Amino acid sequence: MYTEKVMDHFSHPRNQGIIPDADAIGQVGNPKCGDVMKIYLKLNKNKTGDDVIKDIKFETLGCGAAIATSSMLTEMAKGKTIKEALKIKKLDIADALGGLPEPKLHCSILAHDALAEAIKNYQTK
Repeated sequence: MYTEKVMDHFSHPRNQGIIPDADAIGQVGNPKCGDVMKIYLKLNKNKTGDDVIKDIKFETLGCGAAIATSSMLTEMAKGKTIKEALKIKKLDIADALGGLPEPKLHCSILAHDALAEAIKNYQTK
């Protein structure tokens, strides 16, 4: 049902936890399935003045697919500028995991939306 990569990210999540002095936090939830994702960002400026995601962590309450997509998202976004991170599309996370079953694709969308909320939080400060 799940790819080996999904199972790996579920069993051994990357960047799980909190950033106590985060520059931004984004939280989203899905009332239908009960999944809640929280993304923490720590940013700094690079030589050209762009904001770069120096560190990213997540807290996710949900199913295996929700944890796996949160983990994969952090790997995809870490080290990217805000502009680059915003180019991650809703299903890119599922694709990077080798796919998700149709009923679990919403987890990829939720992870995307959590990152977008964190970036929005940062930009409005």
